[in-house]
Amino acid sequence: MAAVELTRRELVAAFLGSAVASGCKREQPRAPIPGAVVDRAVEVGHRLRGGPLPRAETLETVDVLVVGAGVAGLSAAWRLAGAGVRDVRVVELESEAGGTSRSGRNSVSAFPWGAHYLPAPLEDRGPVVRLLREMGAVSGVDAQGLPTFEETLLIQEPEERHFYRGHWYDGLYLRVGATAEDLAELERFDARMNAFAAARDAKGRKAFAVPTARSSDDAEWTALDTLSMAAWLAREGFRSTRLKWLVDYACRDDYGATSEHISAWAGIWYFAARQDGQGERSEGFLSWPEGNGRLVHQLLSALPPRAVERDVLVHTVEPGEQGCRVDALDARTGKPRSFQARQVVLACPRFLAAHLVAPWRTARPAWLDAFTYAPWVVANLTLSSPPVSRGFPLAWDNVFQESNSLGYVVATHQRLRQDENGPTVLTWYLPMAGADVKAERTKALSASYTDWEALVMADMRPAHPGIAQQAQRLEVQRWGHAMVRPTPGFMWGPERRAAQESVGRHLHFAHTDLGGLALFEEANWFGVKAAERVLTELGQASASWL
Repeated sequence: MAAVELTRRELVAAFLGSAVASGCKREQPRAPIPGAVVDRAVEVGHRLRGGPLPRAETLETVDVLVVGAGVAGLSAAWRLAGAGVRDVRVVELESEAGGTSRSGRNSVSAFPWGAHYLPAPLEDRGPVVRLLREMGAVSGVDAQGLPTFEETLLIQEPEERHFYRGHWYDGLYLRVGATAEDLAELERFDARMNAFAAARDAKGRKAFAVPTARSSDDAEWTALDTLSMAAWLAREGFRSTRLKWLVDYACRDDYGATSEHISAWAGIWYFAARQDGQGERSEGFLSWPEGNGRLVHQLLSALPPRAVERDVLVHTVEPGEQGCRVDALDARTGKPRSFQARQVVLACPRFLAAHLVAPWRTARPAWLDAFTYAPWVVANLTLSSPPVSRGFPLAWDNVFQESNSLGYVVATHQRLRQDENGPTVLTWYLPMAGADVKAERTKALSASYTDWEALVMADMRPAHPGIAQQAQRLEVQRWGHAMVRPTPGFMWGPERRAAQESVGRHLHFAHTDLGGLALFEEANWFGVKAAERVLTELGQASASWL
């Protein structure tokens, strides 16, 4: 690491945990794996901290300006395009659209740089299903009126496996060596989650729904937001360390923190919201080699040519009586640009909006402090052939029991049967799950490429002997503020609701953090919701897609 010189074992312990560090063996000398740290948002975005920035003398006029080309911003533009609004422009800080759903590609395969799957929707309504229909992913409707999906998009078996003490085992829950008490607790936990999934309020709303905006706001359920998921487990008498590991994995996977720091409502939502009370539906997960980058491409394809402008650093959004003035810099040349927009959708996280919205610089909303964000690191490792394994065969999702990482997914999984011995790309995920997000962010950003190569290899080598010799290239993406954390009290507290309110009639907001969960469905929902507010203000209101 740049700031402090650590031994290799100390480095591994600091990022991946003591169990992985204790297994580190002295390496034989080897050539370094070619690669790089590929992100640049930190160096560009931190220009916002440098004081006043210039304004252009000439204003570019536009009916609707969407700031941010992540899933929320693109969903807003998609909804506006669907309503026939032509004068829409999307500006994006980075050189690629998609935010944490973006993807990459090399000669072997496309691969994700963040979100890599979409749970198959349970209902045939809402904007996500509409988008899936547009891209031909919905094959029909079953006898119960529920959507069915193209089989080629559903994850092929084997879906998941688990590495523990030298061998791979089937599934996420480690059944090998489990006691009767462990299995009884798992059965009781599953029954509780099924009951939560089946629960409805007097208005017929699910207690835990996708997106979160459709969930019941009855106190019977929202009271769960006042305690942590770990506290709820203890209160309900769940003591199995194996169950606790499973719940922690779920919280780290979707929320970037362990169960001690995640709302019990959000923890239960993970297990209950995507099923109908009878256990998980067979449709499972939808995925592509590039992960949710395929959904980003679909949103982009619905927009007019040149609607999205990249490398535009917006630094000020100033609401007025007739619209908003938006000041920006060309991130490549440093030249100022300014826009006058009748309507603006600010599709960025709250911590960034705090710097951009001019009135908030002098009167900072108190609710901003409720939003915290977990940093993540994603690495794509290209191999000359699939990794060697002991035990259960290579799966789509491959998890390490004793590591702080989430393991990896296989970008070529859907075509392994046709090319099972060919090159592949493994996408490795590390949520920085410590309680102090600022310290975790500093740690992630201070590590060098050499550090990340050592960490990825330390994580992979025990499960895959010889993997260093198969490695052809490693690329690393650091996400300093990857996902909002649904901490206790956040999901149903007043701060998140206050953050959703527009500023006047011309400035509206969209982002996953407004839903409290960093998920595609939340980004899509709030993007469409903001766009429909814009349509109302433009006098073009139509039937809601929500």
